[in-house]
Amino acid sequence: MTKGFLRITLPPMSEMKRVLFVCTGNTCRSPLAEGLFLQAIAARGDYEVCSAGVAATKGTMISRETDAVLKKSGATLAGFASQPVSSALLASATHVFAMTRSHLQILESRFPQYVDKFYLTCEFADHHKQTPGMDVPDPIGMGKAAYEDVANVLKTAIPAIIAYIDETWHPPDEGC
Repeated sequence: MTKGFLRITLPPMSEMKRVLFVCTGNTCRSPLAEGLFLQAIAARGDYEVCSAGVAATKGTMISRETDAVLKKSGATLAGFASQPVSSALLASATHVFAMTRSHLQILESRFPQYVDKFYLTCEFADHHKQTPGMDVPDPIGMGKAAYEDVANVLKTAIPAIIAYIDETWHPPDEGC
């Protein structure tokens, strides 16, 4: 008996759900969301995920605390490099999740053509129901516990984000 390659059928690129997480510098919150989201969809082939920042410089590594929290959760972002939000990233994304209302406002003012793709991450977190209007807190300079708190918020939001996308998203009509 000869061994062959396992054939995996991936959806066409037009059917891929492309999720973009956005924070300020793309070194703490949005990469943490990216890593945890990648972990949550590891067994699926219909998602792509990345992150960016509204004030990010290109090529910065994730913070040590973000890396430590991801590793503790069993997730990694090997080879990660920060990137600023761009029109190209937004054009290819199917869903964009901002960490705060101010990030959302910046996205809406700079890129109004993509406003229908924008969401506030905390709208999907359980704690939002108890504290409406709350943002994903910025952990920078606040120590390891603050990063773990952010991870807990994201771990609550991510399953709801995936469920929302799965229930509402339809591939674009490619026409004839």
